[in-house]
Amino acid sequence: MAQVRLDQVRKVYPNGFVGVEGATFDVADGELLVLVGPSGCGKSTLLRMIAGLEDISSGTLRIGDRIVNDVAPKDRDIAMVFQSYALYPHMSVAENLGFGLKLRGKSKTEIAQRVDEAARVLELGKLLDRKPAALSGGQRQRVALGRALVRHPQVFLLDEPLSNLDAKLRAGMRVEIARLHRQVGATMVYVTHDQVEAMTLGQRIVVLKDGHVQQIDTPMALYERPANLFVATFLGSPAMNVLQGRLVRADGLALDLGEGHRVPLGDGRAVPEAWLQRDIAIGVRPESVQPAGGGAGAFDGTIEMIEALGNETLVNLRIGPQALVSRMAPRELPPPGEPLPLEIVPGRWHAFDAGTGERLTA
Repeated sequence: MAQVRLDQVRKVYPNGFVGVEGATFDVADGELLVLVGPSGCGKSTLLRMIAGLEDISSGTLRIGDRIVNDVAPKDRDIAMVFQSYALYPHMSVAENLGFGLKLRGKSKTEIAQRVDEAARVLELGKLLDRKPAALSGGQRQRVALGRALVRHPQVFLLDEPLSNLDAKLRAGMRVEIARLHRQVGATMVYVTHDQVEAMTLGQRIVVLKDGHVQQIDTPMALYERPANLFVATFLGSPAMNVLQGRLVRADGLALDLGEGHRVPLGDGRAVPEAWLQRDIAIGVRPESVQPAGGGAGAFDGTIEMIEALGNETLVNLRIGPQALVSRMAPRELPPPGEPLPLEIVPGRWHAFDAGTGERLTA
């Protein structure tokens, strides 16, 4: 396996559109790194540049100790798994797994050994004689993974490999990919627009928007300390609540939303004076908005909709003109249209500049 290093990698298309701007990060040897962001953010373009399927306009790309900017894809020692399975329909699973090795002139003995190894790791042993038409979607995706695995490449590149599967199969395949990574210790770069996949699979996550890297960190660090409002609202389901107003001191800190609406922030956290009496955005995760316990930090939200999900309840509310979602344990609640006393869990809010969206730190 090998480290992948990008240094100020940039992609500009002939029409002048900048697909990726100044991407700089490392993928450690044996790491599973996830590139995540909305459609058009540049994540697949980055993956295709690592694979050699897109030219790099400027910057440096290294795989291991080699600069590979001008190295052909077949000579980069990478294996790619695409969104579509792209299996040969007339070949058996075993033949699909070994076909790439056959093209590279490997001996029949070595091909058989590697196919048996991949089949064991991916639990495909009973399916080796079947054709793709006789497989489920999850089984076909495992064959596509196995076809990459038999190559023993330095780096695995996975481009939204689960997007064609239904929700149940996606959950199962996430477990399969995580198990595969643990077993083989492979360096993997995984592209997805699904933040659940990113949070559950990635050892680290690169969050992209409009071709720019927004933040790189572990899943929980991104969740707990987002660098800006885009990261804060992109990761997490439901998304982080964002309330716009002016920070004031009123028996502790509170956010004045205007029109007589005020949200106490639940603690006496020391904040810079420059934060007060200015437009600010306060971010609060839904699980940090809870029914009030009768203390001084309570405020009323008007219930708009209740989503009873069994193990939890999501309550959609409004405070004046602004929306809020609370995630709470199942309980009896007033009907829509009625007020619900709420409070912010002390210390569980984030401050952002209302103009730039950047995180404010004391």
